[in-house]
Amino acid sequence: MRILRNYILKELIGPFFLSIIVFTFVLLIGNLLKLADLIITKGVDVVSVARLFFYLLPYLLSYTIPMATLTACLLGFGRLASDNEITAIRASGISIFRIATPVIIMSIIISLFLIPLNDQLIPKARFISRSILKEIGMKRPTAFLEAGTFIKDFENYIIFIYAIEGNKLRNIRIYQPQEGKQTRTVVAEEGEIIPIPEKNIIKLKLINGTSDEPDPRNPENFCKLNFKTYYMTLNSTEVTDSGKLEKKPKEMSLSELEIECEKMKKAGISKDDLGHIFTEIHKKISLSFAPLAFVLIGIPIAIKTRRGERTIGFGISLAIIVIYWVILAGTTACSLKGSIPAWLAMWTPNIVFASFGILMLCFTGDKGA
Repeated sequence: MRILRNYILKELIGPFFLSIIVFTFVLLIGNLLKLADLIITKGVDVVSVARLFFYLLPYLLSYTIPMATLTACLLGFGRLASDNEITAIRASGISIFRIATPVIIMSIIISLFLIPLNDQLIPKARFISRSILKEIGMKRPTAFLEAGTFIKDFENYIIFIYAIEGNKLRNIRIYQPQEGKQTRTVVAEEGEIIPIPEKNIIKLKLINGTSDEPDPRNPENFCKLNFKTYYMTLNSTEVTDSGKLEKKPKEMSLSELEIECEKMKKAGISKDDLGHIFTEIHKKISLSFAPLAFVLIGIPIAIKTRRGERTIGFGISLAIIVIYWVILAGTTACSLKGSIPAWLAMWTPNIVFASFGILMLCFTGDKGA
């Protein structure tokens, strides 16, 4: 059995690492384009972007490792089945469950490795990434100002910019809602952003426009004033002060989530309103055991399809993964709404896939037992 175990595991190791590389590269492409845009068009320094790239990798691995485990099973067992090696092994009196046992054990080891990755490393990486983004936002505010959208990140102001070129802005609309009064509006043809990091403020130099100013005869109303140059100060403390960042649930470890949950309960928040925290707790653990569910369903599918080609293996793998994430997205939404318990919502994809896989293994046959 030791020779057979090593032979099967050796058959899966190559596809496993190849799949990690392929899937990680595919997921990186979209992010690399965004990161490159920060350097080329936004002028963000290479060191900051490299740090963002580094802290992005753990997050991607939490997805690519389970995906690679599934693909390795499909490719490895598909090749063994297509060459009739599975049939020969079973004819010698070895059951399909004994053949699958070393791979199942391997998937459990991978799952145990993913627990600290999802619990400790990824939350820290997420929080550090957000801190870096805030630092970049203070040094290069235009890096995170998107043209053609309403920007609500600055206190008391809503900003709309039609075009951004470096620090230069074109066609600017600034709205200042005021409770019980009309919304103040400032319009300018051109503008320039002047960051002042030491004071946590951003100055806007506006050129050729109009501004709503209080009417001296009736302060409740505004009158329009034309200007050639107009300066506005935006407070960016809430948005960019990384030293005061509070962790979001996705940036917390399991122990921190439990502490946060206790704080909320002591503050009088009911258990029913803490669904997002319970969802995040169970999600971290359930996603860690996705490789086990993928192995249980991947082995019988590979044996039944009997296809060892890489393109077909990757195609089947992607189809299964899409189904998994669609189920997870649906159950997550139900959990957040309180329709079903968080533990059931987050474990449903694993339970469905594992149960279906075990049934398929049983139907595949165990005559060699």
